[in-house]
Amino acid sequence: MDSDVTDDAAILDLDAFAAAPLARTPYDHIVVPRFVRAEAFDAVLADFPAIAEPGSFPVGETRPGPAFRRLLDAFAQPPVRSAFEDKFGIDLTGRPLMTTVRGMCQAKDGRIHTDSTTKLITVLIYMEPTWEAAGGRLRILRDAENLEDYADEVTPGPGTLLAFRRGAASFHGHAPFVGRRRSVQINWVTSAGVRRREQARHWVSARLKKLVAAG
Repeated sequence: MDSDVTDDAAILDLDAFAAAPLARTPYDHIVVPRFVRAEAFDAVLADFPAIAEPGSFPVGETRPGPAFRRLLDAFAQPPVRSAFEDKFGIDLTGRPLMTTVRGMCQAKDGRIHTDSTTKLITVLIYMEPTWEAAGGRLRILRDAENLEDYADEVTPGPGTLLAFRRGAASFHGHAPFVGRRRSVQINWVTSAGVRRREQARHWVSARLKKLVAAG
């Protein structure tokens, strides 16, 4: 990693985040290419946990390296939280963070949904160095029915950020893709109880996936 990247928050391009416009339609969202700085990206990618099965995994069920952990730790720092508070006009004081990672995509992934009501802000950071496939590009949708009626489409990498305010109409999804599609999802959630419950649910799911893969 470049020697100029000396602290966790420096991995992220907060200046680009501050300068990027917040789109208001069809719901509040922001896209920032190279949110993970170019000089940090290769080290973070090298330390991304090896995940061979589809689905979301709690970070504790994986083995990330130190550079990837620094990326996650950055979101606990006040400058990063403040940047998201300013952008979305929301007070995140006392709101816990919940983090999951994905390594593989299966055909059924990408179905249109809005995220659970316990999530306040959803942050997705994509970790593919290049992306040529037509599928797997997340779409900001105008309704719950039509994947082709989208306001924005996000290519999953390298270091690209998509963040949005969860709401009743925050529909998103992507066209089918099967293969490697690495990403980290970070959510500010409503309470510590929600985080414990969701982490337990993901833990059980991760263990079942590993048992299926081993069998």
